[in-house]
Amino acid sequence: MKIKEITDVIERFAPLGWQESYDNAGLIVGREDDEVHRALLAVDVTEEVLDEARDEGCDLVITHHPIIFHALKRFNSADPVQRCVERAIRDRIALYACHTNLDSAPDGMSWRLAEVLGITALEVLQPAPSGDGVGFGVVGDLPEAVDMVEYLHRVRRRLGVGAIRHSDIVRPTVRRVALCTGAGASLIADARRACADLYITADLKYNDFMTPDRDLVVADVGHFESEYCAIQLLFDVLSKNLRTFAVRKSERSRNPVNYLM
Repeated sequence: MKIKEITDVIERFAPLGWQESYDNAGLIVGREDDEVHRALLAVDVTEEVLDEARDEGCDLVITHHPIIFHALKRFNSADPVQRCVERAIRDRIALYACHTNLDSAPDGMSWRLAEVLGITALEVLQPAPSGDGVGFGVVGDLPEAVDMVEYLHRVRRRLGVGAIRHSDIVRPTVRRVALCTGAGASLIADARRACADLYITADLKYNDFMTPDRDLVVADVGHFESEYCAIQLLFDVLSKNLRTFAVRKSERSRNPVNYLM
């Protein structure tokens, strides 16, 4: 199939116009009219993922994170980004990213993570001005109130998190949960306004754990762990619409962060 036939399916679900101004979602390496035969889905473009693409005969790699965020001034294999882009061009592997547009799409990233964590009756946490269900994060409810610490343990197990960083346990139980995949510190105030007992996100800084001011618990589950669901989400979108095109979920997409317990 031509790359455009595949990316059109993704962009009907998560149009590129929904990405943030700083983002670089879309086709990064390759041309829309190039023919491809098999796609590999991953969180990031890494050398291990490109090895997997080669081994599995995939000539298109679709990731959540764009490998290029800033302009590259030279290609001399000086860092992993340069090496991966050089290799993709040399090996004729197209690279495509679906990033903040997938985050803000209705039924997108945060919706999928909420499903994994058993949260229902979802609403957008920070709606976009355009409305129509577009926006970042979601808020919803658990079927019943549960012990806060026990629920955090449940989240850790379901996401395979090495450790969860959290603020003071100021609520003994949790029923209403807000979450945002990826770096979501900017939505803490939205979680407070939504009357959440718990806000789950990633990449929180020191002062972010003080921001809730004992109104709710905030928990950092890790960037990779919160966004690993992108692989299954993209797989579902593509497999339901392209029944004759082979799509493979990466087995070498891994977290660059390690935990010493």
